[in-house]
Amino acid sequence: MADQRLRRKPYERELFRLQAELVKLQEWVKAESQRVVVIFEGRDAAGKGSTIKRVTEYLNPRVARIVALPAPTERERTQWYFQRYVEHLPAAGEIVLLDRSWYNRAGVERVMGFCTQEEYTRFLHQCPIFERLLVEDGTLLRKYWFSVDDAEQERRFRARLEDPMRRWKLSEMDLESITRWEEYSRAKDEMMIHTHIPEAPWYEVESGDKRRARINMISHLLSSIPYREVQRAPLKIPKRPPSTGYRRPPRLETRVPDVASELAHE
Repeated sequence: MADQRLRRKPYERELFRLQAELVKLQEWVKAESQRVVVIFEGRDAAGKGSTIKRVTEYLNPRVARIVALPAPTERERTQWYFQRYVEHLPAAGEIVLLDRSWYNRAGVERVMGFCTQEEYTRFLHQCPIFERLLVEDGTLLRKYWFSVDDAEQERRFRARLEDPMRRWKLSEMDLESITRWEEYSRAKDEMMIHTHIPEAPWYEVESGDKRRARINMISHLLSSIPYREVQRAPLKIPKRPPSTGYRRPPRLETRVPDVASELAHE
C-alpha cells in the first residue's frame, strides 16, 4: 500500500544500490564533460535536505556540490535576479544540487512581500527563458518539488523544536509558513503554471514518508539521465620501496589528546 511506511531494511538496501548508481552517474558526468543541475524545492520540512544528504553521501565533493545561498546582500539585490545563481552553475564534468534556488522569488519572496509585484511578474516571464537557455546550451536540468501535507509538516516542526540536535533547522520564517499555508499553496500553483515547461518540467515528490520520497526521487533522477558505466583504468597498489634511513622526529607537543582511549574501557 502506498500509505505504508517503507521499512528500514528494504529502504537501506535499495538506497545503497541507488547510491552505487549515483557514483556511476558521477563518473559518466566527468568522462563525458556533462553539466547537471538538480533543483530541490518544496514545503518547509518536506525532506529536501535529507534527500540531498543521501544523494551526495558517496559522491566526490569536487564533482557534486551543494549550493544553498543565504539571503541576498544589498549589492546582490541591485543585480539581475538570476545573476548570483549563474556563478554557481556547473562547468563541464560537474553536478550542482540547488537546495532552494531562483524559485525563492516565486515562493517565499512572493508570499512574504520581499519582492514587488513587478519583480514577481518579470520573474515568471524570464524564468522559462532562462531555463530554456540552460537546456539549449547542454545543461541537464532537473526540478523536484517535495510535497507534504500540513499535518505532517507541523509534526516535523514540533519534532525539530524538541530536538536540540535539529533545532537549528527551525526558523521564525519556517513557523510563519504554518499561518500562510494557503498563500504558499496559491503561489506554488501559479509558479507551476508558468514554469512547468517541456524543456524543464517539474517532478513532484510525495514526501509524507521520507524514506519512500528519497528512493523515488533518486530513482527518477537516475532514470531521466542516459548515463552509462564508465570503465576506469585498473589501479594497483605498488610495493613500498626499502627504507632509506628516515626517522620520524619527536611528536608535536600540541597533538590532539587521545580521549577516545577512555571509551575503550566502557
